[in-house]
Amino acid sequence: MGFQYVSNLPSPEEIKDRFPLPAALKALKIERDQAISDVLTGNSDKFLVIIGPCSADNEDSVCDYVNRLVKIQEKTKDRLILVPRIYTNKPRTTGEGYKGMLHQPDPEKKPDMHEGLIAIRHMHMKVFEETGLSTADETLYPENLTYLDDIMSYIAIGARSVENQQHRLTSSGCEVAVGMKNPTSGDMSVMLNSVVAAQQAHDFTYRGWEVKSSGNPLAHTILRGAVNKHGQCIPNYHFEDLFLLHEMYSRRSLKNPACIVDANHSNSNKKYREQIRISKEVLHSRKHAPEIRSLVKGLMIESYIEPGCQKVGDGCYGKSITDPCLGWEESERLLYEIAENC
Repeated sequence: MGFQYVSNLPSPEEIKDRFPLPAALKALKIERDQAISDVLTGNSDKFLVIIGPCSADNEDSVCDYVNRLVKIQEKTKDRLILVPRIYTNKPRTTGEGYKGMLHQPDPEKKPDMHEGLIAIRHMHMKVFEETGLSTADETLYPENLTYLDDIMSYIAIGARSVENQQHRLTSSGCEVAVGMKNPTSGDMSVMLNSVVAAQQAHDFTYRGWEVKSSGNPLAHTILRGAVNKHGQCIPNYHFEDLFLLHEMYSRRSLKNPACIVDANHSNSNKKYREQIRISKEVLHSRKHAPEIRSLVKGLMIESYIEPGCQKVGDGCYGKSITDPCLGWEESERLLYEIAENC
């Protein structure tokens, strides 16, 4: 019973001193942050695509993937802003299974959070240095935000975290876009309440300090589908769902109404190839109604080098060890279609 204190972890300042962000990348991140902000505020008609593996489990294959992605970004830069999904800490419904690189830098070895903090900083940095694409991650642990906040241009708050007070208050102090997913129950008012909280200024405790936040006007919603009381997946990407969210936004005094549609998870019932069809339907809905076009600013897609998923230890390079993902060839075709139709 009780806790066993294993090791004293390095502070964000220590990790950042070890792997500092070069001045050129600091300037590039400011440009990337502004470009994403312009989409969410309506100052740009470009379309966001947050895309990458379900979990970033291996530095070599993740960097390989994003280096492929950057070639598409160059060809579609007039229409798309691609944000590589480098998710390093994974929520687990039952607490079992691989929890991400933060916990296990090597999925086949025992957890090591000390090495995990170093590994995730190194991987985010390497992706940014090699490709010029600042990254996205999910803030599963709000107190860990400052290990990566100078690299990330997009932060997601997951379905199991969105009602948590600390996630909401920490989001209010972030300087980049923060997407709030609907909870697994599907209640969109919960998601919007999180946006309300994140857009306000707050006083709260953070990493042993009393802090003040100014509010985050770039906090927005992410639709990821839901699960009903029978355990069945209920999608919420259809035209009617998007229009309902538009109406719910219109009844609240929120800055920069915006939504990203997550094409996987409960929207696809984890049938990863359905992400292609779902993405196309969302684009069609945007064309059909100006209200939806002004609201839906992007898509979130789970994609890796090899399609599907595998068990830890199976050894297939570039294949997900958590949820199944689109393979590279399908992803490449889909991104060009999104660029043509967004």
